[in-house]
Amino acid sequence: MVPDVPSVTLLVATFNEAAFIDDCLASLAAQDYPGVLSIVIADGGSDDGTRERIARWQGRLDLAVVDNPDRRQSPGLNRAAAVATGEILVRIDAHTVYAPDYVSASLRGLREPGVHAVGGALRPVGATRFGCAVAAAMQSPIATGPAKFHREDGGGEVDTVYLGAFSRDDFMVLGGLRSFPSGAGEDADFYYRMRRRGWRVRLDPSIRSEYRPRHHPGALLRQHFRYGQAKAELLWANGVFPSLRPLAPALLVAALVGSVAAGPAIGWWPLAAIGGVWLAALLVAGAATPAMLPLVVFASMVMHLGYGIGVWWGMLRGPRPVQRALAKHGDGGR
Repeated sequence: MVPDVPSVTLLVATFNEAAFIDDCLASLAAQDYPGVLSIVIADGGSDDGTRERIARWQGRLDLAVVDNPDRRQSPGLNRAAAVATGEILVRIDAHTVYAPDYVSASLRGLREPGVHAVGGALRPVGATRFGCAVAAAMQSPIATGPAKFHREDGGGEVDTVYLGAFSRDDFMVLGGLRSFPSGAGEDADFYYRMRRRGWRVRLDPSIRSEYRPRHHPGALLRQHFRYGQAKAELLWANGVFPSLRPLAPALLVAALVGSVAAGPAIGWWPLAAIGGVWLAALLVAGAATPAMLPLVVFASMVMHLGYGIGVWWGMLRGPRPVQRALAKHGDGGR
């Protein structure tokens, strides 16, 4: 049972976040939570002025900084959790700005019987024209799949949430976050291990934040390649995909590659058919923002291709890189 006003520690992993960290910390400074609220930032050796920007906030916030030589999210968050003093841990992403009641709403959700983790929806808000196109694509089920945490009107029991809040005791029982070669997928894995114990993970739309998506095609491609690779790594780690959603972009990539390979022998009609259906679906996905339709279609293509190629790359690499990564960091697995 969560106490009425437990102490809370916000966990942040950063690396070269100078463009985002001030907005993030300003929103954390504006939280209306009445209890003890501390922040631990694990920084991966930023060299863009992130540490200097963080230092300016240390007089205004109960804020500690620890080093994260691995630079990746999961070991950084584990290091932050190791020195956290809060009874409740709330994961924070530096690319995100949080509503003033973000922590309070998270604590309300955790008080529901049987709920061990709670989080809100991922609400993308672009800061550039391409970033706005990515945000529009991320809000379409055609571009991102039917996961509930992408929908602001969703709610209820889910397989994963954006970021999330949970007790420090539960985090330690699970052994923290596990590290994967992709540097991604730790959240889906963490909540999968929760659900395997019979613990409930709940999506609560009253937990509000704004995520700043990637604003360059290359960065978006790399991000979704890592996401796809991570889903394959979760299969090697747990014996199952956390969901069947990753199979759609993987099958799309396989169909495109297969039709190109077979084209000289059987003609190009399969490629034209597959490409036509794909394009038609993406036009539907971008119809909500007609002024940016070509850019939304392009962003969706980048996301699909990066994700699908990443799934295949993770599958073809086999289980050994995952096993080595888990053994190296001595991460959870409970």
